[in-house]
Amino acid sequence: MESNPLIDRLPSHLKQFIVEQSSADYTAQDQAVWRYVMRQNVNYLSKVAHGSYLEGLAKTGIDIEEIPEMYGMNRILKEIGWAAVAVDGFIPPSAFMEFQAYKVLVIAADIRTIDHIEYTPAPDIIHESAGHAPIIADPQYAEYLRFFGEIGAKAMSSAKDYELYEAIRHLSIIKENPNTKEEDIVKAEKWVDEISANMGEPSEMSRIRNLHWWTVEYGLIGTLEDPKIYGAGLLSSIGESYSCMQDDVKKIPYSIAAADQAFDITKPQPQLYVTPSFNTLTRVLNEFADTMALRRGGAYGLKLAVESKAVATAEYSSGLQICGVFTDYITDENEELAYVQTTGPTMLAYYDQALVGHGKDAHGDGFGSPVGMLLGYTKPIEKMSYAELKEKGIETGRTIKMEFESGVKIEGYLYLLRKNRYGNVILMTLKECTVTYGDRILFSPDWGLYDMAVGAQIKSVFNGPSDAEAFKLEFKVPEEKTQKIIFNDKEKKLHALYRKVRQIREDVFSEEALLEIWSILKKDYFNEWLLPLEIAELLSKEKSSPEVVDEITRHLYQLSDKRPEIATLINNGLNAYLNQTPTKV
Repeated sequence: MESNPLIDRLPSHLKQFIVEQSSADYTAQDQAVWRYVMRQNVNYLSKVAHGSYLEGLAKTGIDIEEIPEMYGMNRILKEIGWAAVAVDGFIPPSAFMEFQAYKVLVIAADIRTIDHIEYTPAPDIIHESAGHAPIIADPQYAEYLRFFGEIGAKAMSSAKDYELYEAIRHLSIIKENPNTKEEDIVKAEKWVDEISANMGEPSEMSRIRNLHWWTVEYGLIGTLEDPKIYGAGLLSSIGESYSCMQDDVKKIPYSIAAADQAFDITKPQPQLYVTPSFNTLTRVLNEFADTMALRRGGAYGLKLAVESKAVATAEYSSGLQICGVFTDYITDENEELAYVQTTGPTMLAYYDQALVGHGKDAHGDGFGSPVGMLLGYTKPIEKMSYAELKEKGIETGRTIKMEFESGVKIEGYLYLLRKNRYGNVILMTLKECTVTYGDRILFSPDWGLYDMAVGAQIKSVFNGPSDAEAFKLEFKVPEEKTQKIIFNDKEKKLHALYRKVRQIREDVFSEEALLEIWSILKKDYFNEWLLPLEIAELLSKEKSSPEVVDEITRHLYQLSDKRPEIATLINNGLNAYLNQTPTKV
């Protein structure tokens, strides 16, 4: 695997999603699909895409003629400060976002089938490498993408979000496989619809995924009257890149309202958002981030953490962080946060670095601690000097009593004070400690040492542990893998014909071999349209057998009459491959 420093520094919980890109798995038909899509894209997108698209193709080392070796791309991507890795289809949204935060593009190694050449419901190498990669050559957009990953990775999910992700992943996998039974697709679509209809209140992750969809995937830039494409989903779809410019697709000024506009990944989008500039994207993202638990903290953040049923981090105003699965919290009569509680392995950290001696093993059964100001105090504990603490009766080697404004009371022998590098206290350790809130016992002396986090407020709550490596975070890697298509003998023979044509293009031209292949296609593969295009292109380029080129053209028009769903593909192909505006022969 061709790596680069950005890949090397990825945390282990992200590296587990990386797979090898096996170029040997790509058939000659796959290469022809890539070539067709890219030629259409370069021809059409040069007129409707953001100005950096064509320049970005060159900067990122993407070849129109051949599916890129993505790890080879890393030698070029590192020049613009990015990297690329291969993954197996859709990965969990939070993992996808975190890769972006590390400036690493995740690229699905598979390529769409010829049956889905215009649009695929599954992520593929065309979408990821030819869609996402070129636009990151624009520095403003690249920074937006990185910043989005940083914010998005910390968005709180609901327990339903992962269930929906798995359902969508399953649907995309089976829908891309031409051998899937129709009843299986209907069943999978029904499963997605049922989950979507019962999601409850939209989570932060679901709302920020909407923003991601309407910008990174399906964004337009410019004016409502003259928008240009920058979203990867549009750049990689030769069907939707055209249809999205039509009047029946509504164009809406981009704003934070896009966070509440849902989307259907399996269908063309009925509306799109237009941003005047990439700077506007960052402004709106900051506006959305201000609504998140990441920046709001407090009881609001703890509520989302408890509902997520996943590992989260609560950060105190002192910088101390609690990382674990939050199961409870207490608010006082003013609805201010008074106490937080995790269950199960919990780690303490300070500004994203695990505290020595306070890993998951030290707090294997959970962790609870008060939040707030001490009653009658005008200064929070974390800002008091050692002398001020001593004056208040808080010093090591003696039994102390503390009462918080919330009503939480603590009594015990102060065994140890943990300070930061500025000399401020961030953690207190007590022996023989009792913690109460009214009649409720929150900690009992027979439970052992009591570690009390210090902080007047919970200023931030976000998804995942702040120090993932120390926490030994592991994402759940999807059990269902993308399906390798099993070809029958006739399909294998067709792929062999594609391979021969490709060899003729790359090595030595052979009119005789091309005519022989065309003869086989007429007899055994009447519905085949892409390979005849390639044969006609080669013959036309060498000014050989013009009568056969005419015959192929007539065949393709007959095919477009018989199969109107591919008429546009054929017409566009005749234009690109034979450099002519098609007129019926």
